[in-house]
Amino acid sequence: MSDSASDVVIVGAGPYGLSTAAHLQNIGLDVRVIGTPMQFWDVGMPPGMYLKSEPFASSLGAPQPGMAFTDRNPEWRFGQPIPLETFVAYGRWFASVCAPGTTPGEVVNVERGGPGYVVSLADGEEIPTRTVVVAVGVGPFAHIPEEISGMPSWLVSHASDHNDLGLFRGKEVAVVGSGQSALETAVLLADIGARPHVLARRVRLDWNPRPNEHRSLPEKLRGGPRSGLGSGYRTWLWAERPGLVRHLPESTRQRLVRETLPPAGAWWLRDRCDERVRVTTGVHLQKCIEAGDGIAVSTTDRHGRRDVVEVEHVICATGYVPDLARLTMLSPDLRARVTARLGSPVLSRDFESSMPGLYFAGLAAAATFGPVMRFVHGSGFAGRRISGHIVRTTPRGRTPLRRPGAVPGPDALRT
Repeated sequence: MSDSASDVVIVGAGPYGLSTAAHLQNIGLDVRVIGTPMQFWDVGMPPGMYLKSEPFASSLGAPQPGMAFTDRNPEWRFGQPIPLETFVAYGRWFASVCAPGTTPGEVVNVERGGPGYVVSLADGEEIPTRTVVVAVGVGPFAHIPEEISGMPSWLVSHASDHNDLGLFRGKEVAVVGSGQSALETAVLLADIGARPHVLARRVRLDWNPRPNEHRSLPEKLRGGPRSGLGSGYRTWLWAERPGLVRHLPESTRQRLVRETLPPAGAWWLRDRCDERVRVTTGVHLQKCIEAGDGIAVSTTDRHGRRDVVEVEHVICATGYVPDLARLTMLSPDLRARVTARLGSPVLSRDFESSMPGLYFAGLAAAATFGPVMRFVHGSGFAGRRISGHIVRTTPRGRTPLRRPGAVPGPDALRT
């Protein structure tokens, strides 16, 4: 089965894919977005979860004003956490207005061919295209520590594997990690009647302070400007000027991605992380083995003391690590041709890889543009840069195809 060629195929319909599509369709290009809008956020996270980002920093990137999260949800104020379902609804509204015609489905192969690339879908459709934007989000990069990897999925899983924690009701569950994902997973487990046990490498749990909306002038001078990543002069730079980060030495960029916004729980979660949640800090995983119907996890503390925790399941809330090798929808030949460092593609100022016409957005771009690419807030910058470069490199004298209704009108913005 073969379909007509498209100017651009975007792989993924999360914040980065939708933001890039919005900018491209606004300028008249024929764009195919493959994926269900906000699917990972809907099925990879449990009900009852809240976003950690502030409302003003939770917007997808649009080519025109009036489409920010706070425009769509003006009742959400500074310091008010956003429920997962509210954010998903906003993202899907954004998709319906800015990226109509999104194609639900799965990309199974991207290879060189046709005008540049051929994108194959699971249903057999093949789409020739000059340009591919890989915007798959964090899902493919879910990280499970080596010490407990290789265990069967009924014993060890990643936090993103669970849309419904109800299957753990009444069970002993170890949660590995010390950040928001780990602590919120543990609290949600306790809420449904499980017995969570947090295992954290950090010596103590850290909690973000409650934000102060109305700061005095001295407080503003000391704390620095606010940005999509928090307060602080350097933080503002990483959040609002990611194009500058690319010029820093590679070791500095790696450190920024690793250390900016270290693991910590949101201020509003602290009171809910009560005696129902057992917490052991300052321990390192050593190994795990099956033990009857459950799993035994061996740990050591900083003094070398060993302990064994026996539970019925382990949930790893241990983040996401970019690794080009895990993007199996790219053909082996294409992956081999993409220049990469430490698992991440090396990108130009416009997010283009060493393969012309192949772009990477989101977490895969963090090694180049810094920590904001780990968050929704970076989607606007990525969408503008990628779309601008694609337009500049569109062959002269060619009229781009345009999908009907690609540019949202004023009536659409009020729906």
